[in-house]
Amino acid sequence: MIWKTRINQMTKTKYPLIMGAFAGLGIAKFAAAFSNSGGFGIITALNYKLKAFKNILQRMQSMTDKPFGINISVRPPGIKTSQGILTEDDYLKYVEIGLDEGINIFTTSAYQATFIGKRVHEAGCYWFHKCALPKHALSAEKAGADAITLVGLEGAGAKHPLQNTTLVNITSAKKMLKVPLIAAGGIGDAYGLIGALAMGAEAVCLGTALLLTKECPASEELKKRWIKTNIFEETYHKKIYDFNSRDIKTPSPAIVNIKKIIPMKTFIEGIMENAERIVKSWGFTSEEFNTIPY
Repeated sequence: MIWKTRINQMTKTKYPLIMGAFAGLGIAKFAAAFSNSGGFGIITALNYKLKAFKNILQRMQSMTDKPFGINISVRPPGIKTSQGILTEDDYLKYVEIGLDEGINIFTTSAYQATFIGKRVHEAGCYWFHKCALPKHALSAEKAGADAITLVGLEGAGAKHPLQNTTLVNITSAKKMLKVPLIAAGGIGDAYGLIGALAMGAEAVCLGTALLLTKECPASEELKKRWIKTNIFEETYHKKIYDFNSRDIKTPSPAIVNIKKIIPMKTFIEGIMENAERIVKSWGFTSEEFNTIPY
């Protein structure tokens, strides 16, 4: 089945799947496997110093001829990043390296990144911004973002005290925004993908769901521990949903979607084959699933 949305029209990927930005784990081998499987792989820029970052992009290009992008997590002024305290000029140096290496989609997160979006647009490229609240999504759209990744409370990582679930986030934002939405937070199978598209998203962002693939650089010991995660256990529930008890290292509920360590391609193809089966079981007969507005 051919999948067409405004998102993979921009990314030029086979599927409307975006890789999450991984601190530490967002390396070339991992991202290339995602791109080679039909999704849009992401290299996390601030995992690297500038010189190493350029080398990583070139390594990525040697590992895939498929589209991929970079993520830049912007911190408020004076707040330390993995590369120290950065100024706008420092962040833009990563953008310039990306542009020099042919990157045409830049994703940003964590804080306002209008200055990055402006430079990206000057170069004729796309800017996607990730946020946790619909009102922040609206601000990013007004600032010029070409697409918004909206993360629900189910997602792993940092939380916002007013963050809502993925379902509420996406269905609310769909009524507010004109730019396409990428749903994130607890998604990791065909039902999650089809549900997100039905809610109004035009792609999904996969993060935790990829942790148990062979290409993920996490240790085998850690992967075996993740396989045993009980998402219905009280302590786990608090780490994900209780703002005061949150643990940014806890994987999202999407961790239950892989029962053993498998190749990335096997995992992605399984999602898309099941997604096709689901829509056809509803009576959908076309060989093209197209959400692009007329």
